[in-house]
Amino acid sequence: MKKNNLQIITIIAMMFLYAMISFVTNLAAPVGKIWGDSFTDPIQAERMGMLGNLFNFLAYLIMGIPAGNILAKYGYKKTALLALALGFIGIGVQWLSGVTDSFYVYLTGALICGFCVCILNTVGNPMLNLLGGGGNKGNQLNLIGGTFQSFSAALTPMLVGAIVGESLVGKEIDDVNIVLYMAMAIFALIFLVIFFTPIAEPSKVGEAVVYERSPWAFRHFVLGAVAIFFYVGIEVGVPATLISYLHKTAGKGYDDATFIAGLYWLLMLVGRFIGSVIGGKVSSRAMVICVSTLAIALMGSAMALGNSVMVSLPTDWTFDMQEMPVAAMLIMLVGLCTSVMWGSIFNMATEGLGKYTPKASGIFMMMVVGGGIVPYIQSAIAAHDCLTSYIVPIIGAAFILYYAIWGSRNVNKDIKID
Repeated sequence: MKKNNLQIITIIAMMFLYAMISFVTNLAAPVGKIWGDSFTDPIQAERMGMLGNLFNFLAYLIMGIPAGNILAKYGYKKTALLALALGFIGIGVQWLSGVTDSFYVYLTGALICGFCVCILNTVGNPMLNLLGGGGNKGNQLNLIGGTFQSFSAALTPMLVGAIVGESLVGKEIDDVNIVLYMAMAIFALIFLVIFFTPIAEPSKVGEAVVYERSPWAFRHFVLGAVAIFFYVGIEVGVPATLISYLHKTAGKGYDDATFIAGLYWLLMLVGRFIGSVIGGKVSSRAMVICVSTLAIALMGSAMALGNSVMVSLPTDWTFDMQEMPVAAMLIMLVGLCTSVMWGSIFNMATEGLGKYTPKASGIFMMMVVGGGIVPYIQSAIAAHDCLTSYIVPIIGAAFILYYAIWGSRNVNKDIKID
């Protein structure tokens, strides 16, 4: 097969790889709910149901900086293959948890999957940029990859919900084995494609780089890292708790609840598209001020209105409309706000870092652990009252708003960055 044809196949495989990042990540919450429901105490069930998500994101804290070091030492291809192998193993261990009926085996699988997606996130953007030849074409491929990622994020809870049905009662992880088999098959296929495809590596692979200072010396980066911590927590916790709210508090079917949570991720896709259109004209700072303010208003309104007002929302792909609390719609709309936060916060936090930017990226990967810690804190409150728990992401959004207005200014311009 000609090299160009192999490269096209690799690009297609990378698109599926992007999709697998969000597929594996967003599998943790709905599958965790199945495990959580096996605990008889409702408060314990809510907390245990988010433990898989916590372990998935805990891996970022452990692997964030090592992932960057692995990429620097071994290059794109070997790093990607390592990540794909871990993904296959992690999903396999989750499947094994159903065979052994062990919650702890499931948590181990979630942790291994976390290692996988952390490394994939580290290698994905630069590798796809390289395959595209850099410049506008490389950036275009990354945007397309992001579209696949958003669509997969929306599809995952919908798929699990469709398989589980209206109720979690009596359901076990074996009931979603088909989803796990699909994930393992895709990981294996992408592994083979990348293994047999020649991929050019950066000339600096294996070279050591000496840094006189650290990204932690920059105040705006430190505050930006905290903002990323809160952002990922908001992104994950908002739709995960929405499932609990609709299913356990509002009494809606689990399949309907997961479909509406999936619409949150679809709105993120819409928001990213809008952001890419206006991004050249609107600053990152202005964009984050706008969306964080709107997110606070939406969640605050949801808490205030609750079940007092009902609206019609689609609950399946045929757009069968059902009456739902207006709070569900308001929470769902937060997806439009979170869609542009990562890139905008990253831009503000790394502005003026120069040669320290790669190390800052590794630290950012560590701070993704917020996607496990913040939703777990929220779930502890949600065990008593789901809507009240949204005070947690509101606090996070308030910090992000503070960061955009004041904390993002670089006050360390005296540090040499070249």
